Amino acid sequence: MGFNKLLDMHTHTDNSPDGSAAIMYMCEVAQQKGLRAIAFTDHCEVDDYKQNKNVSKRIKQSYFESVKARSVYTGRLIVSSGVELGQPTYDIKTAEEIIAKYKFDIVLAAIHNLRGGEDFYFMDFSKQDIDKVMTQYFKEVLGVAKWDGFDSLVHLTYPIRYIKGKYDIDVDLKKYSDYTDEILKVLARNGKALEINTSGLRGALGDTMPTKDIVKRFKELGGERITIGSDAHKARDIGSGVEQTMEIAVDCGFNFITLYQNRVPIMIPIE
Repeated sequence: MGFNKLLDMHTHTDNSPDGSAAIMYMCEVAQQKGLRAIAFTDHCEVDDYKQNKNVSKRIKQSYFESVKARSVYTGRLIVSSGVELGQPTYDIKTAEEIIAKYKFDIVLAAIHNLRGGEDFYFMDFSKQDIDKVMTQYFKEVLGVAKWDGFDSLVHLTYPIRYIKGKYDIDVDLKKYSDYTDEILKVLARNGKALEINTSGLRGALGDTMPTKDIVKRFKELGGERITIGSDAHKARDIGSGVEQTMEIAVDCGFNFITLYQNRVPIMIPIE
């Protein structure tokens, strides 16, 4: 199956602490790869925003560079200015102040760590109570879904990237279906998008986040909007897995993917 409208709604530039490429270069690569649209959604960890002045500087730089790129690439590539808000419900006032400060096209929401803890990336899961971590994670994600101040909920099941991908510990996600079902119901009811994150396909995890079963369940529970994001932190990964993931979306019953401009969802037919 071939697709002529490839959208990557989740990428990171050198304005993220773990990103490596400049926005203009990433636009060039995106165009070379045949993408129709790209969103730059640099990290903004809300629970670290007030303590770390570099976060606000990076977000400001990312926003203005993406606006410039949009002008340069008009007619060749749709460039969306965005942000990935980590832990927005840990400080809702600050999260809403950040959103109000810029005219973002798309706001992503994520949970990268439990309250007062480090990013799941840094955790030693060989020494953790996995069930306790996953239960608390899903409770926090449910809180984000209910907050409703975002456009797309990204990389649901994020801890599995490391629990399974790094430590090779199997987790039965069906055990948490009550939580995931409630999260998906809230997203569907509020008209929010669920992201299918492709980064696991190019890593040890070998799967999307969330899995196909959860994406299909979202459709069954009334979900209408999905975004697809590579979560690229390097230019070479832009668009990676997007075409494969569009096939997954079709298999799950979705006929559209969602592009956001000025926080307005635009339904793009999967053709």
